[in-house]
Amino acid sequence: MCGIVGYWSRNSRSVDVASRMAHRIATRGPDDAGVWAEGEGEPVLAHRRLSIVDLSPAGHQPMVSPCGRYVLSYNGEIYNHTELRQELEREGGGFDWRGHSDTETLLAALRYWGVHGALERLNGMFAFALWDRTERTLFLARDRMGEKPLYYGRSGDTFLFGSELKALAAHPDWRGEVDRDALALMLRYNNVPAPWSIYRGIYKLPPAHYLVVRGQGHQVGEPECYWDLPEVASEGAREAKGEPDALADELDELLRDSVGRRMMADVPLGAFLSGGFDSTMVVAQMQAQSARPVKTFSIGNADAEYDEAHHAAAVARHLGTDHRELYVTPEDAQAVIPRLPEIFDEPFADSSQIPTYLVSELARRDVTVTLSGDGGDELLGGYNRHVVGPGVWRRVNRLPGWLRGFLGGAVGNLSQRDLRQWRRRLPARMQVPNLELKLEKLAKALGASDGPGFYRALRSRWKAPEGMVLGASEQQEQEGPVDWLSDLPGLREQMMLLDMLTYLPDDILTKVDRASMAVSLEARVPLLDHRLVEFAWQVPTEYKVRDGQGKWLLRKVLDRYVPSSLMERPKQGFGIPIEHWLRGPLRDWAESLLDEQRLCEEGFFDPAPIRRVWTEHLAGRGRSQHRLWCVLMFQAWLDEQRKQFAVG
Repeated sequence: MCGIVGYWSRNSRSVDVASRMAHRIATRGPDDAGVWAEGEGEPVLAHRRLSIVDLSPAGHQPMVSPCGRYVLSYNGEIYNHTELRQELEREGGGFDWRGHSDTETLLAALRYWGVHGALERLNGMFAFALWDRTERTLFLARDRMGEKPLYYGRSGDTFLFGSELKALAAHPDWRGEVDRDALALMLRYNNVPAPWSIYRGIYKLPPAHYLVVRGQGHQVGEPECYWDLPEVASEGAREAKGEPDALADELDELLRDSVGRRMMADVPLGAFLSGGFDSTMVVAQMQAQSARPVKTFSIGNADAEYDEAHHAAAVARHLGTDHRELYVTPEDAQAVIPRLPEIFDEPFADSSQIPTYLVSELARRDVTVTLSGDGGDELLGGYNRHVVGPGVWRRVNRLPGWLRGFLGGAVGNLSQRDLRQWRRRLPARMQVPNLELKLEKLAKALGASDGPGFYRALRSRWKAPEGMVLGASEQQEQEGPVDWLSDLPGLREQMMLLDMLTYLPDDILTKVDRASMAVSLEARVPLLDHRLVEFAWQVPTEYKVRDGQGKWLLRKVLDRYVPSSLMERPKQGFGIPIEHWLRGPLRDWAESLLDEQRLCEEGFFDPAPIRRVWTEHLAGRGRSQHRLWCVLMFQAWLDEQRKQFAVG
């Protein structure tokens, strides 16, 4: 795993500038650094290396092809690179390999098959920049599911690209202007979704796309798709068939192969283990293919509502892993908060970012690579919105508009104190985890006008953020056009696809990448092997959500490795008690960031709704901690940027 960065300026080149840019992302690659620069007006490519496969100098980057035509700066892992080498050799390319790194294989594949042809063959997570010295063309590309980040754009006359915004901002031509439209999106989704970034004129390359930049004028083309996920979904859904036992056998085989490929490393390897279905499935497949106990890691929380460590420990005992767990105190978790703007580089407000960082920090003490169970909910219908959402929408959609509005207001006005008291009176079998948050989402959803709008409401933090961000006009393109959504059988499938296209790369994978890379840990995600994604869309929906349970087919496979008695419990999530902290130890910190005079002077927000929600939260009315966390994470990020760069 590595970090890449570069720039293309008309009149200058500087190795020192590129080195400074790369140094800003040194945690992504602490083992080696390199810069490639040629003549005036040519691109400069820089690289930071975290050595995983082929630890020798033969894997040094930027890497120049033997013919001298191509230069590659690459971040990621190509899990089928051995097969690709064999295929290249069979086709008689006359390759003289210098080492066994996947970088060298990727460079050879790009040279032999071209960018599009090579991308179609890759099984991996990656972002790369390829410079064709003959055609004077720069290619930028990103993996299918968006595991690895890649930003690009212009600042003045300079074209910039890199793994993180902080690297771009280290260029002397950098002029950072906050994109208020992107800020409105961040308040809605707790992240800035692709293709936008928080800065005007700087973009994220969407997953499964590549970009071509040509000539002295740095002519930037439109991102080109090489693997169309909506098409994969619609075709798979149309052809979905199979019997449960045969599908379970196929899923088991695909999982074993995907996990096995991601165990390839020349450094110590482990896995995150929460005790949930997805991470347990990954660890079970790892242990089945390992001759020694797999190292596993989990974080415990003293607050029982947020703690899964004892479940993880029970799974670890059954599977026989070498398990490490760390019970963190509120003080441990709160100590991470001042570092979040630096770690996440862009305003990001999924509060599970804190335990994700802490478990990454724990794992890095013993391993350099870890496998993660992310992606199973999106592939096989694991979120509550997938399980109960369609039924709720059918009922909601029958109600007249005025009644929906009345019910939404009534539910939304229930105080957290009243809800907690009411929940305590319920018997254990009727307890609902995170009841307050679910009711908040229901209140928002009651105002939706159609299925995609219902999904958007469930995902939203602030309901109308464009009214809070001064001068903003909220973009809505990220939901995608309704025409391809209509190719899917129903709302459940539409929500699963929208999650794969938006929530997964923009929230889940961003969180895992930034938290792990902050401690120089490579995190691999076996459930997002594109073959598994394609298979999942060919599984009939009734084998994903069945008998009121999500991920039914995955559960069926997991029963082969772990007793169901260890697994059957309500879905808990990976969170922290932000609600209580904001009223307690974080209150002064939050108050300073939400100060009305400060908000007025900065000029990004209308202070009135923010102050109203903050006051209600302190009084125990409403369920507003996640909305407030969005504002607080932007404010904290803004503070960090002003310490280092000029932003406006």
